Amino acid sequence: MYFEDFPVGHRYATSAFSLSQDEIIAFARENDPQPFHIDPDAAADGPYGGIIASGFHTLIEAFKKTLAEGGWAGASMGSPGMDELLWLRPVRPGDVLHVEAEVLEARVSQSKPDRGFTKIRTDVLTADGTRVMTYTSTHIFRTREA
Repeated sequence: MYFEDFPVGHRYATSAFSLSQDEIIAFARENDPQPFHIDPDAAADGPYGGIIASGFHTLIEAFKKTLAEGGWAGASMGSPGMDELLWLRPVRPGDVLHVEAEVLEARVSQSKPDRGFTKIRTDVLTADGTRVMTYTSTHIFRTREA
């Protein structure tokens, strides 16, 4: 897929994924070592009543799923940034998640017509449709003519 395949309003979704307690703890030990991410006993007595995934872990797994299934890995030229990253609900071990995304803006670069910029809102949802995370990011995609 190319920039032209991502017009305003284009939507896509991924298949389901989940994070096990072992995966959550391993990621957090390396990247976000807070007690409610790495210590089941401390987490049980903490503000969430048990282990929860790091928001960064959820973000990375959602992005990996989008990259694998969103159809745009081959045309991607990177991203200049992300806006409005919100972690709305804790993600617990075994929660079944998926990604839904929508293109909000799309424009061809004025200075480099071999690429276009898209602003995409991405939501991570549980199986029952509860949003656990949302973010808006800008992606640069190669145009078909490039």
